[in-house]
Amino acid sequence: MKNSLAVLVRVLEQAVRDGIVDRNPARVTGWQYAFRQAEDELDNPRALALPNWEALSTLADALVARSSGHFRGWGDVTIFAACTAARIGEVSGVRVADIDTNRWLWTVRRQTTPSPGGLVDKGTKGKRARFVPLIAEVRELVQHRIDVVEGRPDARLFTGPRGGRITTAVFRDATHWDEVVASLGFEHLRRHGLRHTGLTWMADAGVPVHVLRKIAGHGSLTTTQRYLHPDRAAVSAAGDSLTAFLQAPRSPGGRGMTSTMVHTRTTKQPADLVVPQINGLLFGLSGRQDLNLRPLDPQALTGRLLRAPESGPALVRSPVVSVVVRRVVGRLSLS
Repeated sequence: MKNSLAVLVRVLEQAVRDGIVDRNPARVTGWQYAFRQAEDELDNPRALALPNWEALSTLADALVARSSGHFRGWGDVTIFAACTAARIGEVSGVRVADIDTNRWLWTVRRQTTPSPGGLVDKGTKGKRARFVPLIAEVRELVQHRIDVVEGRPDARLFTGPRGGRITTAVFRDATHWDEVVASLGFEHLRRHGLRHTGLTWMADAGVPVHVLRKIAGHGSLTTTQRYLHPDRAAVSAAGDSLTAFLQAPRSPGGRGMTSTMVHTRTTKQPADLVVPQINGLLFGLSGRQDLNLRPLDPQALTGRLLRAPESGPALVRSPVVSVVVRRVVGRLSLS
């Protein structure tokens, strides 16, 4: 893309010199910065996230202070978007009926997007609904928004100061976003950076990647994995693990003791090691805890398992299981 733009700029510069066009529309001021930011977002979205809760709260308050009438709703949108890792269009599309205050889950069903006829609500980007947890830090905010609209199921949870729908452009202009983030030292932050913030925080909190993918609504696991870049502490811990491995006692053959033990396990185990496992198996199948098999008595073992109570699972009483049990017990008696 960068090389294509460079060629286009040069071609149009020649067109200006030849008098074909009055100006070069491809020479856009600041496109290099925009291109670099887009690359960062694709390669490392973590770099575009806010560092902590204090930074998020400061941003929310600053946006409210800069907006006309100090509209508190803009701060609520900021906090909610970051804590749910949602897109601004999805925040605009949330209705009261989508919020489960018993389990504190949000069912993301729709998003607000521009269209030729104006703003419309349509399905989410992934074309499927998903569940997002509402953490303790946003529950009071959400409950307040529900109370404001008197709990009407079809009411929007977030709207502009005049009750209109929210878009990322409306949010930007109403809060003077670019000026505010620059004054706070977050020049790199865009509205979508709130989503990056939420996903980064969840990844750092240890949310499994497959769960994080569901919350984010990503179609590809690769997209989600970009949020899992280890921090410095994790990298240091990896080095400590390698050191511990290299310093572990070695067997005469040069292998670690753990590895040697794994490779030298016998295929047959002594009866006194196997019996507790069989006890657990029998308890799971028949529901009885009185199966004491020490010392090992193959004949008694076979009889006890095959005389499972009538109320027990049908599998225990099947002829096939009877044959299998006799063979297993016969092998145990030879160990």
